[in-house]
Amino acid sequence: MGKLRVESFTISADGFAAGPDQDLANPMGVGAGQLHGWFRNTPTFRKMVFKQDGGVEGLDEDFAQRGFRNIGAEIMGRNMFGPVRGPWPDESWRGWWGEEPPFHAPVFVLTHHARAPLEMQGGTTFHFITGGIHEALRLAKAAAGDKDIRLGGGVQTVREYLTAGLIDEMHLAISPVILGRGENLLAGINLVKLGYSVASHANSEAASHVVLTKG
Repeated sequence: MGKLRVESFTISADGFAAGPDQDLANPMGVGAGQLHGWFRNTPTFRKMVFKQDGGVEGLDEDFAQRGFRNIGAEIMGRNMFGPVRGPWPDESWRGWWGEEPPFHAPVFVLTHHARAPLEMQGGTTFHFITGGIHEALRLAKAAAGDKDIRLGGGVQTVREYLTAGLIDEMHLAISPVILGRGENLLAGINLVKLGYSVASHANSEAASHVVLTKG
């Protein structure tokens, strides 16, 4: 049975993983774009987003690559899938990533509003799950087989799985910026009480990489 992993999840020095006022122009909220400088410089990002070679090798690239290893399914919240709220007005919104998303595996989207599965190019199919975090995890495990499941976000989704003690491993990239407001990942969560500890940590010029494990 594979693990449930959070990978390359970036937070600010004051703990925010998303800014306020998410919309089409600010998919992660106002000001949050500055968090991900460590990732944007990596070959993994350039290949994934621009289909181009190049980028900076090193510790940040090592962690970027790690996030895609042995992944058989993905879980994400509806806010990560897109900016549409409430009942789906239609099925025109197909995600932020174009017709070939970078997941290449089944993706289970948590939502309160049912929608038919959305098959994309490159092996990604979005499944819209209305039964909550446990149902999504059960279906993702069945789809992933022996491989791991990546928990992509957003912040509230990670917090729900974290407080339920369901995340096996979490890689946080702490960016040397402050946002002041937005969605705080760990506010009010007692990681020690939940059984998490720091398994490893390393610093690059652009981020501090911390890996937490449970048990």
